[in-house]
Amino acid sequence: MCVAAMVFEQGWILVPLAYGFWARVASGPRFSPLGQLATRVIAPRLPGQPRLVPGPPKRFAQAIGVVFSSTAIVLWFGFGLSTATWVVVGLLATAAFLESALGLCLGCKVFGLLMRAGVIPEEVCLSCADISRRHPQLSQSRSAQ
Repeated sequence: MCVAAMVFEQGWILVPLAYGFWARVASGPRFSPLGQLATRVIAPRLPGQPRLVPGPPKRFAQAIGVVFSSTAIVLWFGFGLSTATWVVVGLLATAAFLESALGLCLGCKVFGLLMRAGVIPEEVCLSCADISRRHPQLSQSRSAQ
């Protein structure tokens, strides 16, 4: 959607884009059309086993999407700043590309850095704080040593 909005210079595309982020932050993919498409249609058809990740970092990443997409709407509709709008949307598209093509979630990385810095308490995501919760084989190999 980001690329379509930029290529065709259609600011209205930002509205459903932002809605999707707001919906995913509020309730996960339940009320997001793109979230439903991704979880019910695309993901089941991808090869390999799904790589499940904890919810809090993903929700944090979606919240960053809310900030970027909502900022783009304000820049476009509120101030008529097309160049600034497309820069913000381009950054959002870059983050989406990195996650989809390389599996690199920038929002999740920032979440992890904020946890290590103590800004986000460990209780917010115990699975993030203790990797052995997601990978039990790690704790088993330690006990075998």
